Amino acid sequence: MYRYDVLDKEFLADRSAEFREQVGRRLSGELTEDQFKPLRLRNGLYLQLHAYMLRIAIPYGSLNPTQLRKLAWIGRSYDKGYGHFTTRTNLQFHWIKLADAPDILDHLASVDMHALQTSGNCIRNVSADPYAGATAEEIDDPRVWAEAIRQWSSVHPEFSYLPRKFKIAVTAAPKDRTAAKTHDIGLHLKRARDGALGFEVMTGGGLGRLPHIAPTIREFLPVQRLFSYLEAILRTYNRHGRRDNIHKARIKILVAALGREEFARQVEAEWEKIGPGPDLPDTELARIRAAFAPTAFETLPSRSEVFDAAKAANPALARFARNNLKPHKVSGYSIVEISLKAIGETPGDATSDQMEVVADLAERFGQNDIRVTHEQNLVLPHVKLDDVPAVWEALAAVGLATPNMNLVSDIIACPGLDYCALANARAISVAQNIALKFTDQDRAEKIGELKVKISGCINACGHHHVGHIGILGVDKKGEEFYQLTLGGSGAEDAAVGSALGPALPYDKVADAVDTLVEVYLRERAEGERFLDTFRRTGVAPFKEAVYADVH
Repeated sequence: MYRYDVLDKEFLADRSAEFREQVGRRLSGELTEDQFKPLRLRNGLYLQLHAYMLRIAIPYGSLNPTQLRKLAWIGRSYDKGYGHFTTRTNLQFHWIKLADAPDILDHLASVDMHALQTSGNCIRNVSADPYAGATAEEIDDPRVWAEAIRQWSSVHPEFSYLPRKFKIAVTAAPKDRTAAKTHDIGLHLKRARDGALGFEVMTGGGLGRLPHIAPTIREFLPVQRLFSYLEAILRTYNRHGRRDNIHKARIKILVAALGREEFARQVEAEWEKIGPGPDLPDTELARIRAAFAPTAFETLPSRSEVFDAAKAANPALARFARNNLKPHKVSGYSIVEISLKAIGETPGDATSDQMEVVADLAERFGQNDIRVTHEQNLVLPHVKLDDVPAVWEALAAVGLATPNMNLVSDIIACPGLDYCALANARAISVAQNIALKFTDQDRAEKIGELKVKISGCINACGHHHVGHIGILGVDKKGEEFYQLTLGGSGAEDAAVGSALGPALPYDKVADAVDTLVEVYLRERAEGERFLDTFRRTGVAPFKEAVYADVH
């Protein structure tokens, strides 16, 4: 993975010292909260319902064991012994004391981590495929380009005060594991017929109050021209973006207002002004690419007798292998997904003890590599099949071996009203209640892939718009109600879900999801996922069943 150089380290040290002085002025009363707010947000520090929350950047979701151990230590030393992984692949600590924040930033800087640009109207943490460097599907390693964008965008003087926050995702495989089309800019690496590497550029996606799926504005952008084209997009947005209305400030509103063709035309015109020629020197690209050169893999048979025997002897391991292991590009290895969605627990949470176990496993069995997914789980991308039984056993000992990846209890949920000052309703307990409906693992596997996504408010941090079943918490005269949507997708077939009907009270949501699943099992054709069945039948059979139960 990429290592920070001397300039990176000096910059983080300077920023931490600057923030320490600002915190001191706030604690002494020299700064009011209104004066302090933009300063703390630039350092990833939010004031939530009960305490300060610190959001830590995990660029393109990539961690090494030293970094994860440091996060575990911070959670134990300054929080309540856990952290929350988000849909932006960041980590949030929800119980931070203001006086401790500068010390935490110093500790993060000691392991090449920070909280910069995790808030504010700037280019946020860049995300990438969590299988990068491990899957045979990709045509290039997207982390190379995500890191280049991170370096280019960090405290970029022209783009530090955009009309609104700005998010970029990079993917390089036919299967989109980044939700690229829901981003302000989604970049999909492709090869031309002559072998040249380039990007399909999608712009204007985003969820929240007015969800949009990003249209493609350029089918093929040579990789050598990436930064000039990004500049053209951002300058067009900076020029026209609505700074007078926060609800209309995202680039998705601009693209929708101008239309895809006109927005693309203006971007191309701006790009023309920048001029031709490469904008990422080959030497710089080679330097970054070298940081992601994989450790040499061993030559191994495609099957492991040790692993096969262990699965045959242990049904629980066999189930874990079916649901949580994914094919690796190298024979004899596997991608191991670690669910942070144990039944009845908070989606995305990991205790300090659990983080330390994952760090140990990555060090012993996983080439010192850990990934965070936008679906709030972890990944060990390079594990020998021979080692999977030992990895599973260690995960099971700390509650991390739940075999539910992509199944109904693998639920995305924001912190909701339990933590967030913006939320209208709880999300965590709704997710827990739904998961408890599907404790029968045989039934969960029979249901198959089903993406349930929950947000506690319209800001959509839980990506509810693109859930196969989406759930949005709303406030009705002080009571929590939930709007259900069906048929959304954040994958390569991205779509915004359709409303099922009137919002349901809190105590009806889990039963409604159970009913939706039963309708799917009744209606599905051979080989269909929930999403396939819904797209074939439409909303009618689902709506009829849910509201018959409610009334």
